[in-house]
Amino acid sequence: MEKKSTNPTKSWLIIGAIALTFLALYQMNPNKPSVLDLTQVDFYKALNEQRIVEPLVRFLDRDEGQTFLTGEMKTGELTADGKPVLVKYRVPLVPGENEALMKDLLKRNCQVKVEERRSAMSPFVTQLIFFLGFIAVFYFLFARRVGGDGMFGFGKSRAKLLNGKEDKKKVTFNDVAGIDEAKEEVQEIVEFLRKPDAFRKLGGRIPKGVLLVGPPGTGKTLLAKAIAGEAQVPFFAISGSDFEEMFVGVGASRMRDMFAEAKKKAPCIVFIDEIDSIGMKRTGAGAIGGNHAYEQTLNTMLVEMDGFDANEGVIVIAATNRPDTLDTALLRPGRFDRQVSVELPTLKGREQILALHGAKIKFGPDADLQRVARGTPGFSGADLANLLNEAALLAVRKQLEAVDMATLDEARDKVLWGRERKSAGYSQKDRETTAWHEAGHALLQVLLPNADPLHKVTIIPRGRALGATMALPEQDVLNHTKGYFLDEIVLCCGGRIAEKIFTGDVSTGAAQDIRQATDIARGMVCRFGMSDRFGFQSFSEQNAFSAAELPPAYSEATSQAIDAEVSEMIRTAYAKAEKLINENRDKLELLAKTLLEKETMDGRDVEALVKGTEEKPEA
Repeated sequence: MEKKSTNPTKSWLIIGAIALTFLALYQMNPNKPSVLDLTQVDFYKALNEQRIVEPLVRFLDRDEGQTFLTGEMKTGELTADGKPVLVKYRVPLVPGENEALMKDLLKRNCQVKVEERRSAMSPFVTQLIFFLGFIAVFYFLFARRVGGDGMFGFGKSRAKLLNGKEDKKKVTFNDVAGIDEAKEEVQEIVEFLRKPDAFRKLGGRIPKGVLLVGPPGTGKTLLAKAIAGEAQVPFFAISGSDFEEMFVGVGASRMRDMFAEAKKKAPCIVFIDEIDSIGMKRTGAGAIGGNHAYEQTLNTMLVEMDGFDANEGVIVIAATNRPDTLDTALLRPGRFDRQVSVELPTLKGREQILALHGAKIKFGPDADLQRVARGTPGFSGADLANLLNEAALLAVRKQLEAVDMATLDEARDKVLWGRERKSAGYSQKDRETTAWHEAGHALLQVLLPNADPLHKVTIIPRGRALGATMALPEQDVLNHTKGYFLDEIVLCCGGRIAEKIFTGDVSTGAAQDIRQATDIARGMVCRFGMSDRFGFQSFSEQNAFSAAELPPAYSEATSQAIDAEVSEMIRTAYAKAEKLINENRDKLELLAKTLLEKETMDGRDVEALVKGTEEKPEA
C-alpha cells in the first residue's frame, strides 16, 4: 500500500535523454523536410536560371538503393542583409540518363563530386525508435504523474499505512480528551485487536465497521488514530475523495486493492475519512442526477465489508458529519453495525481539552481555564485548541512572559465575534448612535429573567459590526424554553428602540437584530410548536440530502395565518421592550454615557450600574 517515492531529478534526466535521442535521429535522417526534391526538368530550369550553387555532389544512397544529385540552390528571395536565400535540393538520377546529364554539367564547367552515403540505421529501425520514444514520453509525462504507479497504477489504492508498533509519535487514548463516552464505546475494539482469541473462544464477533458521527472538529479522526495506537496494529488511512478519479471504475478498483492489502496485514484497521463522499444514498437506475461511478465504488465497498469472501481481522472505521446522507445498505448490521456519536464536549470535557492543549503553554497566575471552559459553550475540541493558539499569539504580540486571563478573554472574543478594529474611523454621531444601540441591548440583557448572562458590551468595531453586546451562558444548555425565546426577541428590539429615543429616527444598524427576531419567531411557530394559535404542529420540511427547506406542504390560508402569528409575536415583544426601556430611561442614558467614555464594559459592571449597587463606574 505504501508508494515508493519517485525521484523527480531522475525522471527529468530520462526525459532529457529521450529528447536528445529524438534530436540526433532527426539530424541523421536524410529525408528531412528541409531538402527539396526536384525532377531533372526542374533542375535544368534552375540551372539555366543560374540558381544552382556549385559544387554539386553525386552520391549513392545504399539504404534506398538509388543515386542522387544534391547541392544548394537559390530560391529567388533575399535575406534582411541582401543575401540570397539558399535551400538544399535532391535530384534522383535515372539509370541510362546519368551520362548525358554529367556531360552536360561538364560542358557548363560545373564541379561534381562523387560520394557514397549510408544512414547509421535503416528506416525500419529509425521508425521503431521513434515509436518507442513516443511511448516512453507518454509513460513518464502522463502515466507516472497521473497513476502514481505507471500506466497500470490508476486502480491502486492511495491509502497510507501507519505501523502502530513502529510509529514513535503514535496517538493513544491519553491524547484524546472530552469524549469519554466515545472512548469507552470503542474500547472493546482495542481489546479484540489485542486478544482476538478470547472473543472467538466465546463465539463473540467484533463489529466489522464502526461509524464515527459528529460535528466537525470533535475529534473523530483523532479517536481513530488512538484506536490504532492503543491496539498497536497496522492502520490504513484514506479519504473518501481519494477513491474518485476522472476514469470510471477507478474508485471500485482502488477499493478492492485497499481491502486486498488490508487482509494481508490483518488484524488491522482501515480508516476512511469523510465517507459521505462515496457512501451517499444511491439514486437508482435512470434517476436524474445519478452518478454511476460513485455507486460502483459504494457497491464494491458493500461487497468487501460483507460479501462472499471472508474479511476477518479487518475493522473499518469511518467518519462523517452527515450520517443522514449515507446509504441504508452501508449502515445495516454486518457492515457499519455500530455508530459512535462524537458530540461537542460538555463543560467537564472542555476543561479536559483545555488542560490537554494548554500543557505546552505558559500561563500567568490569574489564568483560569475553568472560567474559559464555562464561557465557551458550543466549542469543539478544534475550536478550543484554536482559542489557546490565538491567546499564545496575542501574548507574543503584547510581549508578555505568560498568557494571562485578559489575553484568554480577548482570544475568545476574537474567535467568537472577530478582531477589534480600533483604527476604523467613524464620526462622533455614529459613536453616540452605536453607544445608545448597544446600551439598549445591554440594559434588557440584565433586566430580562430568561436571558443569558451579559459578558461584555463594546462600541469598538469588531468583525463587521460597529459594536457588540456579548452574552454567554455559564453552563451547557441542552433545551431552550418558550420564555427564553420570547426574551431573545425582546432583546433584539432593544437596540432599535434606544436609537429612536436618542436620535428620533431609525438606522440600518438593527438589520441583523430584525432578521434574528424574525427567525426566532418563525422557528417557534413552524418548528417547535410554541404558538398558542397552532399548538403542537410543525410546518417545516427538510430535504434528506441537504439542509435546504422544501416548499411548504400547507395551504395559502395557513401560510397567511403563520405570517400573522409571527408578526403578532414580534409586535408583542417590541411593546414589552419599549415599556422596559422607558421605565429605565435614566439607566439607559447613564449606560450610554459610560460606554462613550470607556468604550468597553464588563457584564458585571453593567449589572451593578443597572441594578443600582453603585452610582456610576469610574471612567
